[in-house]
Amino acid sequence: MTGTAVESGTGSDGRETTVTVKCTGHVRTEVGEPRLEFPFEGTTLREFLDAFFAEYDVADMLIAETEAEATTRGWAPVEEELPGTWNANPEGEQTRAYARVLVNGRFNESLDGLDTALADGDRVALVYPFMFCL
Repeated sequence: MTGTAVESGTGSDGRETTVTVKCTGHVRTEVGEPRLEFPFEGTTLREFLDAFFAEYDVADMLIAETEAEATTRGWAPVEEELPGTWNANPEGEQTRAYARVLVNGRFNESLDGLDTALADGDRVALVYPFMFCL
């Protein structure tokens, strides 16, 4: 995944981790299967994504390089002060609009972003849905 911020992690401690990867939508089409076991060197989501994107060419489908690629214009007015807690990864580490990366069913933005720790048996979902509008 040359040129993206995902590569900017601190590096692996030499451990291998195996996660279950679930792919939906366009990611599933590109990878060729909906579910697979994927071993990689490291223990973080960042290290997993680097290894996965080196094997499967889906990085551009999931990772946004800029804030503009990570957002979409909505139809509802946006309030200046939004209620609740809103989390976002730093620019270059965000997913594209409509795409998501989940760890054990939770959005990575709600965890530690790309620095989220992964352990053997964790589930990573790479979600890029089909969109169809008439």
